[in-house]
Amino acid sequence: MSRRKLSGVMAAVAVVLAPLGALAADEDVLKKIDALSREIEQLKAQVRANEAKAAKGEADSKALAQRAQDRSLARWLTIGGDYRFRIDHLRGETRPFTDVAATFANAQNLLQRDFFGNPTGVSSFFGAPQAGGMSTAGALSGLMAFAQGMNGVRTYDQALGFLGTPQNAGMAQGIGAFAVPVPAYKPKNDTLYTNRLRLDLHAKATQDVSVTTRLAMYKTFGAQDDAAVTNGGAAPFFADRVGVFDGTLGHVPSSGEVAVDRAYGTWSNIGGRDMWFSVGRRPATNGAPSNLKLNEPRPGNGGTPSLLVDYAFDGMTLGYAPDIDGLPGAYGKICYGRGFESGFRNTPANSIQDTDMLGIALVPIDTDKLRVWAQWNRGMHIFDAPKMKGTYFGDTAPRADLGDIDWFGIGAMSTLKKVGPGNLNLFADVALSVTHPNQNVSAQFGFQGLLTGGFLSPEAPSRKRGNAIAVGMRYDLPSRTKIGLEYNRGSKNWITFAPAADDILTAKAGTRGNVYEAYLIQELDSKPISSFMSKAFFKLGFVYYDFKYTGSNNWVGAPVRISDMNGQFSALAPLKKAYDIYGTFEVKF
Repeated sequence: MSRRKLSGVMAAVAVVLAPLGALAADEDVLKKIDALSREIEQLKAQVRANEAKAAKGEADSKALAQRAQDRSLARWLTIGGDYRFRIDHLRGETRPFTDVAATFANAQNLLQRDFFGNPTGVSSFFGAPQAGGMSTAGALSGLMAFAQGMNGVRTYDQALGFLGTPQNAGMAQGIGAFAVPVPAYKPKNDTLYTNRLRLDLHAKATQDVSVTTRLAMYKTFGAQDDAAVTNGGAAPFFADRVGVFDGTLGHVPSSGEVAVDRAYGTWSNIGGRDMWFSVGRRPATNGAPSNLKLNEPRPGNGGTPSLLVDYAFDGMTLGYAPDIDGLPGAYGKICYGRGFESGFRNTPANSIQDTDMLGIALVPIDTDKLRVWAQWNRGMHIFDAPKMKGTYFGDTAPRADLGDIDWFGIGAMSTLKKVGPGNLNLFADVALSVTHPNQNVSAQFGFQGLLTGGFLSPEAPSRKRGNAIAVGMRYDLPSRTKIGLEYNRGSKNWITFAPAADDILTAKAGTRGNVYEAYLIQELDSKPISSFMSKAFFKLGFVYYDFKYTGSNNWVGAPVRISDMNGQFSALAPLKKAYDIYGTFEVKF
């Protein structure tokens, strides 16, 4: 075959076989595509598995993180508090009086000395015929019988009967021979230093249930007692500063011991409503409007008006905050507290009743701009003296319940923004007290009753009304400077329940007279660290007391005009006027 023919045949064969070769190539490609698709699906499945595993790992990590967060202290426990250093420069002026406690101690000492010097002789004090010609032994035993008989007197009628006997009448008159007169003097303390530390703990126990606690220490520099504020060694000036007792622990300077100032549990959102129940040692101190001077936020629905109550009560509260469009922040609550637990009653050694407090608070408006409150309290079976150790009068305890007291108060505080360069805070508070004395008198205080009578001069029980007002302002400047002015006035028969007030000399809320106070607060321009409420500041203040009647912050005995005091028997030294210049360095964390 020729070369040309062979080439033609091969070309023809190539034309015939070409589709077969293409078909074989297509099959290889399809196989490769199919294999590649399977690999891609496997890769996708692996990716999905890895994503699912990663998602599960992330969910597990989030769950672990959430569980760790739920168990962390920051989730359920809040810790805060404050520290304060304070310096006070105190001055005062008293009126002349006869010291009751010193007089009885003097009588006992002189009669004992007379007896031991001449056991069978005639009394140097009661030996005259007109005094009955008593012997030294008879005079001493007569004084002891008189004191013992006094302790057995419970009522006004019994007091009249006791003093009506010739022997007791003579002894009462004869006590004057042992009188310890105290001329007018000017007490002063140039530098009283105090340290106060308070630690606040708030624990969320379960949903809607929490526990709040405050521990407090309030110590006088260089002392482990309260002598610096109680006029230690001499007659105290005021009943709320005779000594430290249950309701004033941590609020009156004394020792370095740490006391439980507050400890209460709260159940909120009861029944899905804005209702709460709280029980324990209550936040019944430093209420509105005293928070302005203390440079603290408003106390919320746990506080009480400071003009009526400033006392660390043990008790309970039931509150409700209705949702009323026209009354933003409105709430009401019923409060109960126990001021004294008498223990077993109707026993041979105890017949005194418990001292309780019942209150109703209505706050129709509570916003940043305006807060309005109305309060009624009743103190029932008011004791004559709280339990105190080592006072000028020895160890005291309630020995008589003198009756009941009603308190009524209404007040408001407001914040006006952008008044000049700063903000202006204003408040006004008015109150009324009404006593309901029973027939009981206090034997340990010379037969005085609830705002009735004088020492060894009992008075028939009668209702007494008193009133008080408190007004003030604080101007807050952009420089963190705050300037405050306050004024208090209490009438002759005004009585409050505020022995835990943050005043060194006496609670100005219970003063029978006028009190003027001015202060300046300068906060440091420091960034908060421990909490957004943290701050540090200095405060400088001046308080002037102008007393018009005796017995400020004391419900035992009838008040006497200060200007009329000129040597009369008194258990307390009557201050005419006083002032306190103070400065503080405070840190809230």
